[in-house]
Amino acid sequence: MKIGILGAGRVGGTLANALAAKGHDITVGHRDPQAARAKWQGAAVRHASLVDAAASTNLVINALPGDTALVSVTALAASLAGKTLLDVSNATTRLPNGLPGGLLYPGDSVAERLQAALSETRVVKALNTMIFSVMVAPRSVATPPQAFLSGNDEAAKAQVQALLLDLDWSAEWIIDLGGIETARATEALILMVPHLIKAKGFKPFALTAAY
Repeated sequence: MKIGILGAGRVGGTLANALAAKGHDITVGHRDPQAARAKWQGAAVRHASLVDAAASTNLVINALPGDTALVSVTALAASLAGKTLLDVSNATTRLPNGLPGGLLYPGDSVAERLQAALSETRVVKALNTMIFSVMVAPRSVATPPQAFLSGNDEAAKAQVQALLLDLDWSAEWIIDLGGIETARATEALILMVPHLIKAKGFKPFALTAAY
């Protein structure tokens, strides 16, 4: 699959390396592709502008910071038309230590706002309830994690589910919550992270439901 990844921080870089290792054709979108290419030490991927990464691929992953994603991604509307956008971000305010301190869109979510702004794009929310390493290595945590899907388009959610299966997620660990409005619930879970780190220390985690 030709996949565009918007952003090359810890989340975007981790996803790019893992998906490239699975044989996908990866284009990583940057604000400054030339500088990013010079610093890149990961898998063999193509480096391009954000616009080009969105325009030249079939599925696009938003791995930009949640507090700036709405402006950055909606500016790519023409390039994203007719495509699936997997949004893994959480829009939060930040504590002095960089951890999430509050929701930037209380009573709403960045995924819903992206879908409202990108009417010709199929937005799917997933992978936003875990640390980036677990996104691509779900079996690295002791308790089976869960990936929650939110989105209005069933075909787009099926496309994202297939991608997760390729990343070694088990089908029973993937839960379809329903429409894009359910993303506000999973985005709110991120507020638990500072308290979990204080209680248990910093280690790989996935916020999950037990049955």
